[in-house]
Amino acid sequence: MAPVTRTILIVTVAMYLLQTVSQTQLLQFALWPLGPLFRPWQLVSYAFLHGSAAHIFFNMFAVYMFGSELERFWGARRYLFLYLSSIVFAGIAQLIVAGLRGGDYPTVGASGGVFGLLLVYAVLFPRRRLMLIFPPIPMPAWLFVTLYGVLELTLGLTGQQPGVAHFAHLGGMLGGFIALTVFRVRG
Repeated sequence: MAPVTRTILIVTVAMYLLQTVSQTQLLQFALWPLGPLFRPWQLVSYAFLHGSAAHIFFNMFAVYMFGSELERFWGARRYLFLYLSSIVFAGIAQLIVAGLRGGDYPTVGASGGVFGLLLVYAVLFPRRRLMLIFPPIPMPAWLFVTLYGVLELTLGLTGQQPGVAHFAHLGGMLGGFIALTVFRVRG
């Protein structure tokens, strides 16, 4: 496993285990809406906290699946920049939406980072076949990520799945796109 991906997995799992022991003390590291509980470091720290075992499992499984290959392809520094920019842009998108909708609850999870990885993976390896877990349908990466992005936008606009930061996921995709653009401009 690539070293940055391994470190992300270890740190995130360690934080989750700490969370299970001292939930309230780690809430300061969740992403709070702009206001008295918000701190700038939360734009990164929230991604290392998770709401449930299933939440962390699926996020870290995706980081392992897509992150390892992207890290080998781009190298550790670029990969870390991609992951962090996806997390930060996901956090910014969540702050904007929470401000517009008046949310006063914290956000946790690495999903924004995962969505940034997914977008870049689909751009770099568009014809790679991905298999859905349910239903088990193989499809090219570009189609999978496009459909997933449309689903997130639809769920975000309709509010049919409350408690999920759909616009943060889309913000993570934007962060991935910006990182990809920066790398292409720099060569």
